[in-house]
Amino acid sequence: MFGLDDFDIKKTRFYEEVREEVRQEQTQEVVMRLLTRRIGVVSQELQQQIGKLSIEQLENLAEALLDFATASDLVIWLQNHHP
Repeated sequence: MFGLDDFDIKKTRFYEEVREEVRQEQTQEVVMRLLTRRIGVVSQELQQQIGKLSIEQLENLAEALLDFATASDLVIWLQNHHP
């Protein structure tokens, strides 16, 4: 009727943006859970800094946090990897 049979929402810019946003939120959630388990409660200030990281930076942090022993390790990592 409206020509929607040929319309694929997965090919729209909106769909891609929403998908990317969801991926970022999920990645951030997993990183926060891993950090909490590894170094304990993460301060609100550090959470805000982590919230500004790109997906690529979050993935790098997820790998790096395996070597963290304290919150200081996280602070140093953020200073070195977050513009």
